[in-house]
This record gives sequence, structure tokens and C-alpha cells, in this order.
Amino acid sequence: MPDTAQASRRPPRPNRVTPFGQLEATPARGTLMGNRGDLHGPDGTIRRHHVGKAWICCTLAERNGRRVVFDTKGHYTPLFFLDEALAFAAGHRPCAECRRADFLRFKRHFNRATGRPDDQFVPAREIDALLHRERLDGRTKRLYRATLAVLPDGSFFTTDSAAQTPLLHWQGKAYPWSHACYGAPFTLPDRTEVTVLTPPTLVAVLSAGYAVTPRL
Repeated sequence: MPDTAQASRRPPRPNRVTPFGQLEATPARGTLMGNRGDLHGPDGTIRRHHVGKAWICCTLAERNGRRVVFDTKGHYTPLFFLDEALAFAAGHRPCAECRRADFLRFKRHFNRATGRPDDQFVPAREIDALLHRERLDGRTKRLYRATLAVLPDGSFFTTDSAAQTPLLHWQGKAYPWSHACYGAPFTLPDRTEVTVLTPPTLVAVLSAGYAVTPRL
């Protein structure tokens, strides 16, 4: 986005993604970009939650000197994530173009998580269809229950006592999430039953060894 005084006066757009997969407006900046298709209405503002099943997570780097286009009907709508753990929680996978190496690494771990040989070709549309079934129950985020002990590092969850507070599971601690950063970590018993936000297949990909680096 152009760094101009005019741009700085604009109110934040609802293009920051939460672990629940919702889009919110905040001045906090993300470290990764992604999209779910063209979410713009006729007036150029964001009007839709998603279009299609290909939810991806991209680099912030510009390609070929082109700037990201905002508020333009007919273009994909740029969305932003605090980090890749958050993108996974919302149901986004690595982009096959701007993050090619990460996408191929993701596919290897996806194959391991789903019982396939590392080098078996699986079309991206097949992965996207599977993830889409796990993301949404109608228009509502699909959630499921598990004990904390079975969750790999990089998973997001909530507790029964704070159902609207997303927590990152990382190296034995729970980190409260916000758009700007993570809060002070705390410890929960491994036997704690939690509500998992990260879709099951992406949890399995993390368990299979795909590494994310939270912005801690």
C-alpha cells in the first residue's frame, strides 16, 4: 500500500484475520498476507467473508514491482495475519506461487499426515476442498474438542472459561493472541479439554513436522 499522508488518514480496513477466521479492522500490521478471492462489494468495500475454497497465505513482498491493489472490485482482497500459526488456525495454507518452497514443504507434510508417500502428487484443489469442509459448518467456524496433550506446537484453542480468547499452544505454554502480539504465556494441565480452532488436517500437518514460527 502506498505510504502517503492520504493513506495514513484512512480508517483501518476490515482485512485482518482472527484465529476464528473472521475479518476485523485494526491499525496493527501483519507479517503475512493472503486471500480468499474477491470480497469487495460494488462500492469497493469488503462485503463477503470468502469466495471459493482456495484460502491461501502469502508473503508481504511485492512481485515484479507491482503494488497490492486495495478496494477494487474484481481483484482479490488482501488479508493479513499476525503469523503463519494464525493463518493455519483460520484455515489458510501456504500460497503455491509466492511461497513455493513452503507450499512444497506443506504438501510433503500433508501427505505424511494423510498416509501418503512424500512425493505423491495431490492437486491443490483437493487439499482446498478438504480444508474447506473442516473450516466451516454452514457460515460458522467448525470447532472440535481435544485434550491439550494431543495438540502440536502452533495449534490454536480456547478454554471453556474464556471461549472468546484464542490461545496459541507453544512449547508447553498458552499464549493469548491479539492482532498486535501475543500476551504473557501461562501453563495449563495437559489433561485440560479445550476447543480447537485449527482445522484437524492442519493440526495433523503440524504434528507431522511442518514448522511454523510464531511472532513471539
